[in-house]
Amino acid sequence: MGVIDCHVHVNPLWEMRPEARQLIEGERGDIPQLERMLRDPEEFLAYLDRVGVSRAVLVNYVSPEVVGYTEKANEFVAQYVRGHEERLIAVGSPDMRLRDPPRGTLRRLVELGIRGIKLHPAHQLLWPNAYRPEEGGFAPLREFYEACEEFRLPLIVHTGTSIFPGARTKYAQPMLLEDVATDFPDLPIVLAHGGRPLWMDEAMFLTRRFRQVYLELSGVPPSRLLQYFPHLERLASRVLFGSDWPGPGVKDIGENLRAFRESGLSADAVHQILEVNPERVFVPPAHAPS
Repeated sequence: MGVIDCHVHVNPLWEMRPEARQLIEGERGDIPQLERMLRDPEEFLAYLDRVGVSRAVLVNYVSPEVVGYTEKANEFVAQYVRGHEERLIAVGSPDMRLRDPPRGTLRRLVELGIRGIKLHPAHQLLWPNAYRPEEGGFAPLREFYEACEEFRLPLIVHTGTSIFPGARTKYAQPMLLEDVATDFPDLPIVLAHGGRPLWMDEAMFLTRRFRQVYLELSGVPPSRLLQYFPHLERLASRVLFGSDWPGPGVKDIGENLRAFRESGLSADAVHQILEVNPERVFVPPAHAPS
């Protein structure tokens, strides 16, 4: 099967808001090389070969107010993976203000080549359970989740803090997803970043409670993994590896992967997290019924 990195940011960096881009540039000294990879999938695939990764989930989303990405990010990632679908998995999102009917919007994304949806509450500025009557009754959000479930689109949700200017971390508390997991039992939900660092216990609780919820480890320092998640071994069948490259603090996927393998988990748990579980979540193709 090979290693699958479930959280890589191959995004149109040139479309970022200046203050958001400054954050990335302040952390990395290889922006020209990075931009070459972002414009040429062959260069990125050669990099994956060097670091020992078979496939990568390319996480894109629409966030005009905070990061700057518009619906063009969906077109970018769909074009980027074209011809490389066996190794690159395109993730996108609608504009979460949901001014257009969600079902039709998601159908168009599936037809474009999108195979997973990213929800970033802290950057898209919404409560993930706002569809509930007691939480405001935003009906289009319920329709959005229904369509994700119907079209077999795994939902990756940012949980935990964000340091990007304008981000609102209050929206990214994992327990807000308890409603979503309860109301949409056939929707795979990936808790990106495991609630780091404020709500890791909440992320673990949701993963234990709901069969369709997965704990994803991107952005968590692998050397401290078992310090943050001391019972991770018990949940190995529903945990996913992700690097968060080239995000702040993640210099190299290969270094991240080596540190994960040396974290103290058993060989069987490492195999499940790197290879088996990602196949279950991401490899079956999205399906948009007529």
